[in-house]
Amino acid sequence: MDIATVALLAGAGLVGGVANAIAGGATLITFPAMLASGIPPVIANASNAVAVTPGHFIAAIADRERIPAFDRRFLLLIVLSLIGAAIGAVLLLVTTDRTFILLVPLLVGVATLIFAFSRQIQEAIQGQKRKARKRGKPHSLLGELLIVPATIYGGYFGGGLGVMLLAILGVMGVRDVRAANVMKNLLATAVSAVTIAIFIWKGIVDWPHTLVMLIGAACGGFLGGWLVRVLPPATVRATVIAAGTVITLYYAWRYWL
Repeated sequence: MDIATVALLAGAGLVGGVANAIAGGATLITFPAMLASGIPPVIANASNAVAVTPGHFIAAIADRERIPAFDRRFLLLIVLSLIGAAIGAVLLLVTTDRTFILLVPLLVGVATLIFAFSRQIQEAIQGQKRKARKRGKPHSLLGELLIVPATIYGGYFGGGLGVMLLAILGVMGVRDVRAANVMKNLLATAVSAVTIAIFIWKGIVDWPHTLVMLIGAACGGFLGGWLVRVLPPATVRATVIAAGTVITLYYAWRYWL
């Protein structure tokens, strides 16, 4: 690995860590950098998943006051997340590099859209929940049902998973923003734990590239904790969305045209 690649991975990890600490969306920055470093697409995706994982757990324990009780409902969500993540990781393992590279523009584009319209997505799902309540229709299992496809996606790619989980928790009636964020991070950690275990077991993690990005992401997380006091989240969100849009268009032009 040459100096330019080290700088690319560490820099992307740093920026991604800052973005995650303030507004989210690190994968839209870190995955393209991992891909640009020259490693195969599926390995790049697996390595990126490992590199950005510690941020979820650190963010969860940073707000220990809002860690939920491990009751039957939350344990069910954890179990469903583990199952969904395992399915997604296995799907990635059976995807060829050629197929995955054709999916990259779609995956990055979908993640960008989810991130860009996160508030609208949560409001729409909350609206459906209110309508169901007024009509007297049961919706208690809706969140549990939605967790599975969301975590399958998370195990396969992961960009935008946090937004999906927050929306699902909103459906389930978790109204405290901090509590929802902690639960989201714990569920995302569970998803990451399964995918990492499977990826390591199958030997598809490029450790030199992963460790360089992980160090950058850790530094970015600490830096973001300070910058959150001075940088408007809207500015960071707009930057991440713009980067995701440009990257999507570039990959669509490169791999589809």
